[in-house]
Amino acid sequence: MVSGFGPALKGWRERRRLSQLELAIRAGTTQRHVSFLEGGRSIPGRGLVLRVAESLELPLRERNGLLLAAGFAPGFPETELDDPKLKPVLDGMRRLLDGHRPYPAIVVDRYGVLVARNDALGLLFEDVAPELLEEPVNTLRLALHPEGMAPQVRNLADWARHVLERLTQEIAHAPDERLTALLAELEGYVPAPGPPGPDHLGFAVPMRLSTSAGELRLITAITTFATAADVTVSELKLETFLPADAETAAILTG
Repeated sequence: MVSGFGPALKGWRERRRLSQLELAIRAGTTQRHVSFLEGGRSIPGRGLVLRVAESLELPLRERNGLLLAAGFAPGFPETELDDPKLKPVLDGMRRLLDGHRPYPAIVVDRYGVLVARNDALGLLFEDVAPELLEEPVNTLRLALHPEGMAPQVRNLADWARHVLERLTQEIAHAPDERLTALLAELEGYVPAPGPPGPDHLGFAVPMRLSTSAGELRLITAITTFATAADVTVSELKLETFLPADAETAAILTG
């Protein structure tokens, strides 16, 4: 009998705020079976663990964790970024980075560590302390650190709040000790949150960044691999910065 699966299943179900019946319907089983699984009275098959994990909308890393808790081998590989198998993925993302010029774009991993970037990013980093640009570069720390981009962000309180809220939502969806520690660090860098400022566009909060070329007003879009079957690939994010006004577009184009 595997002792860790039942508590793990119950924990994820409660985190998703699902009843046993709701999870059973999603996973194609019965409420009684879910109850027996959580109580350790039934042993799940591998197929059921995968169905339950999908029904709970778990990221691939957490699906592997649930499989391990049930006594099975991980079902999704975690390939190193320098493995030749990932070359087509990284090449494709680099083409997207290049195609986004003259606007900045980056690829980061789950923890905000920089994987790739295009050359338009230099204007955003021009006043950053050199030690923050030493590999591995954490873009979240770079953005909010007092010696990073933060002193040049004119609406730091508003913009940082949305950065921290996004990270908080990620942790709520899939708790992670490393992300939690990073969030605590970042919260110590930014001003206390206040009411929303005047920079809200109605659909996004732009970052107002002072640069040598003038003030940039940028909004961010994030792209992920929706059908990834590898843990590493599933956690990669393409973050593209878009001009929020004609002046910013003209500066970046120039």
